Amino acid sequence: MIYFDNGATTFPKPPAVRRAVTQALQSYGANPGRSGHSMSVRAGEALYECRKNAAKLLGAEAPESIIFTLNCTAALNTVIHGTLKRGDHAVISSLEHNAVLRPLEAMQQEGVSYSVAAVAEGDEEQTLDNFRRALQSNTKLVICTGASNVFGVRLPVERLAALCRLYGILFCLDAAQTAGCVPINMQQSGFDFVCCAGHKGLYGPMGTGLLAVNTDRLPDSLMQGGTGSDSANPLQPDILPDKYESGTPNLPGIAGLNEGIRFVLRNGEERLLNAEMKKAQRLYDGLSRNKRVVLYTARPDIKTSVPVISFNVKGRDSEETAALLNDRFQIAVRAGLHCAPLAHRSFGTQDSGTVRAVISAFNTDSQIAYLVQSLQKKF
Repeated sequence: MIYFDNGATTFPKPPAVRRAVTQALQSYGANPGRSGHSMSVRAGEALYECRKNAAKLLGAEAPESIIFTLNCTAALNTVIHGTLKRGDHAVISSLEHNAVLRPLEAMQQEGVSYSVAAVAEGDEEQTLDNFRRALQSNTKLVICTGASNVFGVRLPVERLAALCRLYGILFCLDAAQTAGCVPINMQQSGFDFVCCAGHKGLYGPMGTGLLAVNTDRLPDSLMQGGTGSDSANPLQPDILPDKYESGTPNLPGIAGLNEGIRFVLRNGEERLLNAEMKKAQRLYDGLSRNKRVVLYTARPDIKTSVPVISFNVKGRDSEETAALLNDRFQIAVRAGLHCAPLAHRSFGTQDSGTVRAVISAFNTDSQIAYLVQSLQKKF
């Protein structure tokens, strides 16, 4: 199988990730922070090492600012549901994932409102102006994806964060498609929250995610329970990370995530992005020579894109194209709406969906060529 579904979950994982998961199960599979025996202590050390490396990668103030979550969706829900109250207003971009859209839709029943600011591809000034005009006197939170999971378009998130600081509004970055790919320094950029998927560009196992916090205006915790700290107190601790981490953590997943983050740190985000974007450009150029293929964005550029290519084959439903690539050529891509209907409305593909190919560090030039050649054949 030639795998291009890296926008959903990267595959394969670095060998060290697989080894770390196995080692956690075999060598220190105890509850971290709940006991004083040596295996529990070792488990706690493994968690702290991952926090430390994640803080380094994201430019967080301290390891304690890193919260382990089930996935990026859980991190986003913590920020959205924990921050917004009746009468509050939020602003999102026109490229947001359902992980942002659906919580806000649900909260409308609780008296929370939101606006959608249009992203102008290739025009940062217009995008900023659209966000500025969407702000209201009761706007409390702006949530913005770092890059579209469908079309790869990057947003001017640093400038949007600066705009939010000017108005005293919290800014949350959905880094599902950019963490581990695009360099992030949340302190320098003024991001209040960064939400990450552990299983995508961080190359960790599924069932892992991160919420990085850079503000004293903390969201309410969505879950309360045992944290291994201040156990005599019937109230949830207010300290980080305990405030948001109730119950037993996914230690094997976090151990694997730590190795995924170390893989990114060793190779460097800019180096990884450069290599992946060159492959994405080769794919785009190859597809652009095929008269049967429809592309929806300009040629990807390292300053404005991440290595995500969406396309369709004329006369074919996107899901039919993906099925044929899988069945006849053993190529894994994703088709449909990619859980991002707002993005498809922005690009006029809400009825057809798109076929999506996403490049990771482990895709090769020969795999790119094979995908291009496969699409040149008549299905």
